[in-house]
Amino acid sequence: MRTIAAFAIGLALSAGPVLAAGAGDSDAEREARWGEIKQSVFKDRAVEKTDTLVSIDAPARALDAALVPITLTMPQKDRVKGVYLFIDDNPSPYAAHFEFGPAADPSEVKLRVRVNNYTNVHAVVETKDGKLHEAVKFVKASGGCSAPMGMSDEEAMRGMGEMRLKFGGDVKPGQPVEATLMVRHPNFSGMQMNQITRDYTPARYVQKLSVAYGDTPVFTLDGDISLATNPVINFALLPEGRGPIKVTASDNQGGRWEHSFDAPAVSN
Repeated sequence: MRTIAAFAIGLALSAGPVLAAGAGDSDAEREARWGEIKQSVFKDRAVEKTDTLVSIDAPARALDAALVPITLTMPQKDRVKGVYLFIDDNPSPYAAHFEFGPAADPSEVKLRVRVNNYTNVHAVVETKDGKLHEAVKFVKASGGCSAPMGMSDEEAMRGMGEMRLKFGGDVKPGQPVEATLMVRHPNFSGMQMNQITRDYTPARYVQKLSVAYGDTPVFTLDGDISLATNPVINFALLPEGRGPIKVTASDNQGGRWEHSFDAPAVSN
């Protein structure tokens, strides 16, 4: 998926008049921009609009452009293979791609992202039969990708790769378990200026995140610069006694971290 993300970055940086991002863009300009993004990622595959397969919950106006909560809901979870998230007017529109495994309940995922401009946010769900379906939400925000960390780079990287995994509610046999994964990582976008040196901090972001229940995949996430600092992912898994939960994360600078967590106990 890195070739897809890299293509999207190049598309944004080389944008002509049609792709120029701005709060005053018309609906036609935004639709043209989305058309270019779709073509760069999905080529000639059809992407149909949907009201039932995926929906996006996001604030109409972000309180913090560097920390915008996004919820993707997929009611027909048994049909879902994966879901893509695009933030059309970010420097890299490609934000994330979840691919779900047999141990996942893909009915809902939550994450936090950076939003750099007034923009459409698109979710594209891929069903198990290979079809693509899109939903869209407009979000007002500005400057999320270049927002300073508020601390030195060294402080931001302290503890990089540490993880926590929390579970919510009672665990019933055969019922999905809500989980929250927290990964310590600055996710530098490459657009943030170091407030001490006045140089731009090189991009360093979580590129891949995988979760497995024993040897059974829950999901794999391909990320990019739009993921917020210290990523937090809310998801659900199916508790069937497969062993420990294993989380592996890697970034674009070669960092790699693995952690194993005890699975939640199933109550009768």
